[in-house]
Amino acid sequence: MDHDKDFEFAKHVARGLAVHFGKNCEVVIHDLRGQDHAHSIIAIENGHVTGRSVGDGPSHIVLEALQEGSDKLQDRISYLSRTPDGKVLKSTTIFIRDDDGQAIGLMGINYDVSMLVALDHSIREFTEQEQSEPEPAAISRNVADLLDELLEQSVKLVGKPTALMNKEDKIRAIRFLNDSGAFLITKSGPKVCKYFGISNYTLYSYLDEIKSSSEIE
Repeated sequence: MDHDKDFEFAKHVARGLAVHFGKNCEVVIHDLRGQDHAHSIIAIENGHVTGRSVGDGPSHIVLEALQEGSDKLQDRISYLSRTPDGKVLKSTTIFIRDDDGQAIGLMGINYDVSMLVALDHSIREFTEQEQSEPEPAAISRNVADLLDELLEQSVKLVGKPTALMNKEDKIRAIRFLNDSGAFLITKSGPKVCKYFGISNYTLYSYLDEIKSSSEIE
């Protein structure tokens, strides 16, 4: 694939944004055309913000989008995300499309607002204001870490450890993983099977059941 040709303008924009907004602004370009999404990053500016570099993989948000299918992909503007080391980011995901309108890549903008959030919390505490906030989406440094996070989230969703889960619990957890795009990660199946103590045959049986119920709905 000719990354430079198809993404040349996007790389120029990424560089301009990173320079304009400074070292707290990471801008990353993903190539989504391949089947292996573990190494989708082809350009990144200020990668120290998330600790990622060229050759690393996508975030949870990207996998969820890919799971929806190219005809349903929508840009996601101004949402909160977080890094494994606790940074809070204000993020935007914009899809890069070819002449036919098909998404071939995306540009992610992640601005580190950790200090601003801390200041906001201090002011809110001082003025005794209360406000519920959504849980920021996680940004992992690689797809292995991302899969681990999704597995942990699936267990939290069910509300009991895997050893105590019955069939319905496991199907609920695996439905979450499927909807989150976890199975787009290469070799995720064996890890999921081991995590839930099921066979490969059982996993695919559960996925077929999930697909069938979704079609009925």
